Amino acid sequence: MVHDKLFPTTIIGSHPKPKWLNRVRNLNEEGDFSDERLEEAMDDAARVVVDEHERAGIDILGDGEMRREEMVEYFAHRIPGYEFNGPVRVWGNNYFEKPSVVEELGDPEPMLVDEFEFTRRAASEGHGVKVPITGPYTLYDWSFDEVYGDKRELVMRLADIVNDEIRRLADAGARYIQIDEPALSTRPEDIDLVVDATERVVDGVTKEEHENVERQIMHVCYGDYGAIYPRMLDIPVDQFSLEFVNQDFAHIEEFAEHDFDKEIGFGCVDIHDRDIEPVDEIKENIERAFEFVDPEQVWVNPDCGVKLLPRDVAFGKLENMSQAAHELREEYE
Repeated sequence: MVHDKLFPTTIIGSHPKPKWLNRVRNLNEEGDFSDERLEEAMDDAARVVVDEHERAGIDILGDGEMRREEMVEYFAHRIPGYEFNGPVRVWGNNYFEKPSVVEELGDPEPMLVDEFEFTRRAASEGHGVKVPITGPYTLYDWSFDEVYGDKRELVMRLADIVNDEIRRLADAGARYIQIDEPALSTRPEDIDLVVDATERVVDGVTKEEHENVERQIMHVCYGDYGAIYPRMLDIPVDQFSLEFVNQDFAHIEEFAEHDFDKEIGFGCVDIHDRDIEPVDEIKENIERAFEFVDPEQVWVNPDCGVKLLPRDVAFGKLENMSQAAHELREEYE
């Protein structure tokens, strides 16, 4: 398996979209471009990103979320019971299409299986494919609830929906599934709820329970990891993929105070900085992980998705990150 070597390289999810894909989306929304041609354009964009990931040296890659806009919006458009009422300002001049739950949530049609199967076909032999899916707590926290009035009830209903989708992905052959929960570290008071919800999310699809699954990964960024540690280790996943560089490695000493018994997807390049880190600097960043885990527990990834970077910068960061992992692998094997 591609993950069996030291320091396997992977992505978080998003990648910069080609400008022509954004133009095609706009034309489609204006009625000047058919849905079929939009689908063809998204297929082409996914092939481009898979190729960029491979050329950058990524072991476990993705399609850059070329078919998705935002991590909650994409799923809310597909889960019956959600409604959109316009953009909400979230910070600065950035706006987010925050959905509302306006009726009890129904069961959606498959949401990610076609995306996964296309990416798997596009990837060359020897590469794994990671599938990101937004977790139930973030789906809840980044939405308005106009129906349930009970946080736990809505989160657990969303957990059932996410579990159904992961079961479909696993049955289709998905080996690396990433549950995105960026809201977790900003709401530390709900850590117990996230533990319970994730237990339901991975029910039947852990690597012990499903023959196709190799890793259940949880990605968390932003916020204060110290406020949820070590309780977060009770979340039933194999690996945490975390942001470190942009936080200036703030929580490494806290992580070292307890036995970090999971794998760590170590964020070693800063997606908020357009400067491409040199290989030697990235190697030093990765080695910070050894302050609380063994080298065998470390996967190498960016802090977060790279979609807000220029494409050449995103590629340069991923390429240097892969080279850093390669050089460390030679040093530590």
